[in-house]
Amino acid sequence: MSEKGLETAARGLATSEHTNGFRLRAETLTVPTRERVELINITDQLAARVRASGVRQGLALVNSLHTTLALFINEFQPALLEDIRAFLEQVVLRDRYYKHNDPVFSDCDRLNADAHLRAMLLGHSLALPIQNGELVLGTFQSVILAELDGPRERALQLHILGL
Repeated sequence: MSEKGLETAARGLATSEHTNGFRLRAETLTVPTRERVELINITDQLAARVRASGVRQGLALVNSLHTTLALFINEFQPALLEDIRAFLEQVVLRDRYYKHNDPVFSDCDRLNADAHLRAMLLGHSLALPIQNGELVLGTFQSVILAELDGPRERALQLHILGL
């Protein structure tokens, strides 16, 4: 489990609009992953983009653009990360029979039904408050990206809006 930077996707450059003090910044971010199941702390990268946006009061909306990539908030602590991985592996077994993995029922050749089901449990989007130009998170809260069918390059959509 590692902490990685986000990069603005070349195909989705950031756009910004300002109307009567209201600001909206939208951009597509890419995240390269290295493992099939990987938990990545993206808090610092999101916070930097919020600060750069100029929004003082508002929301940061983060959305995964993949069905097997999840986003959630929790503590980014090594032992807990191992517990989260173990929990996901116990709740949704990889080696179980799934119709999605069966060529009789599905054209998917990745054999990744477990990744879809795990992402469904964790969720694909977050709405994060912004106050005084900073993300509002609790002391031990981090924004965690969960790669569940890697390694691959992944995309997130980030919208920062407010005053």
